[in-house]
Amino acid sequence: MKKKFIIIGVFSLLIFNSCKKEENKEEARISKQYAVEDFYDTKAIGAAGFNKDETKILINSNVTGIANLYELNLADTTSVALTKSKTESNYAVDYLPGSSKFIYSSDKGGNENTHLYLMNRTDASVKDITPWPNSANSFVGWSLDKKNMYISSNKRDVKYFDIMKLDTLSWKPAILYKNETGLTPSVISKTERYIALTKEITTDKNELHIYDSKTKTTKKISSDKEASWIPMAFEKNDSIFYYSTNDDSQFSYLVKYNLNTGKSEKIFEDKWDVNYMSLSENEKYHIVFINDDGKNKVILFDHKTGKKIDFPDLKDGDVQNVIISNSENKLLLTVGSSTSSANLYVYDIPTKTLKQLTSTLSKKIDQNDLVKAEVVRFKSFDGKEIPAIYYKPLQASENSKVPALIWVHGGPGGQSRIGYSNSIQYLVNHGYAVLAVNNRGSNGYGKTFYKLDNKDHSNGDLKDCIWGKKWLAQQNYIDSTSIGIYGGSYGGCMVLGALAFHPEEFKVGVNLFGVANWIRTLKSIPPYWEAFRVALYDELGDPYTSDSIRLKKISPLFNYQKINKPLLVFQGANDVRVLPVESDEIVAGVKKNGVPVEYVVYPDEGHGFQKKENQITTSKKTLAFLDKYLKAKK
Repeated sequence: MKKKFIIIGVFSLLIFNSCKKEENKEEARISKQYAVEDFYDTKAIGAAGFNKDETKILINSNVTGIANLYELNLADTTSVALTKSKTESNYAVDYLPGSSKFIYSSDKGGNENTHLYLMNRTDASVKDITPWPNSANSFVGWSLDKKNMYISSNKRDVKYFDIMKLDTLSWKPAILYKNETGLTPSVISKTERYIALTKEITTDKNELHIYDSKTKTTKKISSDKEASWIPMAFEKNDSIFYYSTNDDSQFSYLVKYNLNTGKSEKIFEDKWDVNYMSLSENEKYHIVFINDDGKNKVILFDHKTGKKIDFPDLKDGDVQNVIISNSENKLLLTVGSSTSSANLYVYDIPTKTLKQLTSTLSKKIDQNDLVKAEVVRFKSFDGKEIPAIYYKPLQASENSKVPALIWVHGGPGGQSRIGYSNSIQYLVNHGYAVLAVNNRGSNGYGKTFYKLDNKDHSNGDLKDCIWGKKWLAQQNYIDSTSIGIYGGSYGGCMVLGALAFHPEEFKVGVNLFGVANWIRTLKSIPPYWEAFRVALYDELGDPYTSDSIRLKKISPLFNYQKINKPLLVFQGANDVRVLPVESDEIVAGVKKNGVPVEYVVYPDEGHGFQKKENQITTSKKTLAFLDKYLKAKK
């Protein structure tokens, strides 16, 4: 995954499905309309791994309205609640090897200072195994003997993440790799001898290094060309390392690197990016993920022979995650689609049997009333072809025109992809067409396309959204006078930019935690982004230099006087990426224009809303706002 996709913030709701156009061409019909509570009765679920005898799995679900941990029995699919938090979201990490104890992660109200916790099933006691104030900690993996856990932590220096080793008896931490140079550590070899390091140069270019703990030396293995390099895995024998790169290519491919000889060999490529590769416990298999036009393509290989292994046919499903059991006999799959929330499946490799473990879509929703998304492409202002994910309401027709929204993902550098979204389906179910534009600068469409927004933000990428609006207006079932724009994080900035710099294009705007003042945001980036700060400044501009002139020019806050269309704003009070003051000030400014402005602040959320109650409020208020200001009055 490219760094530009995650730094300013991924708008987590923006995941979409793609399918052939023919599948979406059906006769207009009236479907049942559902209440927002019906949609959010749907459960969000995630899987962490198998227990020791592979009869149960550790998962998290928001069935109670907030993420908690559960243990699911594979035989009868029943589950038992393990945590019962009512205030903070808890996410499953893994079982403690050889034990019924388990690890989970949690922060406080979305402040991103994530800690790791160990829970004992016997007495329900919980231990914070990363009890360091004002630190962010994440799980990296287990040692070969399973007696130690590796974590990434900025405990020592808030600006940099070290690799720490915690023994699973005392949980006493020891630094395995001290990050003093800004090289970010990631994959660790099983013997602990090698650690893969990356150094961000720009958002389009980084370096890949290998640290040898035996010789205390660091070797650069990437070229000096403008390319991205992503570490993937080490083989157990300490001689082979895998990474992906787009060096001399538009799309990333998989490389096998011999640590002894220093020779690299391209071993797999596709017409799209190879996003991920992992090895099974005993290296019987490896698995590859490809970002195939916004939808995952997953291939399972016999690692020794390189032969493809049969993978379950999931029809229209998008495989979002795969966990290979330690016995290497089972696959735990997370699978979703645009009309189905993600579900868990277990696949038995020897017998080739697939079993569905969960049914997360609300029982109140008929899946036939939901809309399959369609991949479309349109020409932008300069003739460039722009990809987008499109939802057309079932009732839309030339005789029954519908309003529409341009939907903008986060980033910069994000991508609207496959997956189920309660918020999208709720709006489409209530008669709004949605076009999720993958504007220039989006991830997944090649190196050249990805770079097109560098130092050109709120210009070419914003015009792509406007030309997406023009494409919508050309559809004979769209009310061309009723098209708005909606986005979160960087997408929220695009919403504000559209209203400020092109005030007559969109009828309304819905902004979720969007940047209003680039100078302030870039000066206040979290300290733990230090390793990426220079690269971020290279793409967007350095606020401490003459770049500040352009940054001020493209900041909606300094152009609020031009906003003359209704605006709805949502913000998390604990957001460390886009500070609440960003939304406070743009709301205050636009109100001076005498324009209708609605503002919702959640005191218990950060960058993105995790609690189901707040998600319901967001969708409900959005629909009411659109019905009032966007939908044509009859």
